[in-house]
Amino acid sequence: MWPLWAAVPDPMPGEISLAHNGVLFLDELPEFKRTALEVMRQPMEERRVTISRAKSTVEYPAGFMLVASMNPCPCGYYNHPEKECVCGPGVVKRYVSKISGPLLDRIDLHVEVTPVSYDELTNTERAKLDSTAIRDRVLIARAVQAERFKDLKDVYSNAQMPGRMVREVCKLTPEGLILLKTAMERLQLSARAYDRILKVARTAADLAGSPDIRIEDLAEAIHYRSLDREGWAG
Repeated sequence: MWPLWAAVPDPMPGEISLAHNGVLFLDELPEFKRTALEVMRQPMEERRVTISRAKSTVEYPAGFMLVASMNPCPCGYYNHPEKECVCGPGVVKRYVSKISGPLLDRIDLHVEVTPVSYDELTNTERAKLDSTAIRDRVLIARAVQAERFKDLKDVYSNAQMPGRMVREVCKLTPEGLILLKTAMERLQLSARAYDRILKVARTAADLAGSPDIRIEDLAEAIHYRSLDREGWAG
């Protein structure tokens, strides 16, 4: 008789490891199984996946950028400027709560996208800021961050910054400290969300070419925590 462990297949890299150094896009995020979403928390934090079997333990790299999309509710019209949501009481909150707080904490930007009007779709005028100019700003900001972390192994951007450096690199003005304290208390944010806000604010300052985190950079970073706002989903 073969030993029991012989029937256990060797671990193979999954979608998270296959997205290493790339983008992992998840559409309709609440429709995924809760267990499948929760298992992403460790790799999002540590940028690696650890798989343990009876005979071995394997680590795969998992430094990916997670991009996810979701409707605001099952019918898709919650907070719509023109159409009325038909979801019953508590349905929206239950739908959004499929995404756990600890997972939301690990997502830097929560962006609510409003519907695009017909006039905007048919507008033939060119945007004030084209993609080439945006690309140049991003490249300059990435160069600043590469220089900032040049002495650290495997750290190339603010998002990868270790926690011990956040207070040093992301220093705030007295006004910024008051603003962040107010946001933390009103939104009841976690310590992890606090670090995420500081990193995003630092990135906003880098994109603006500012050596310091300005009050508007911090306000922008706080604004991106929309799913943390009390009462967002009813």
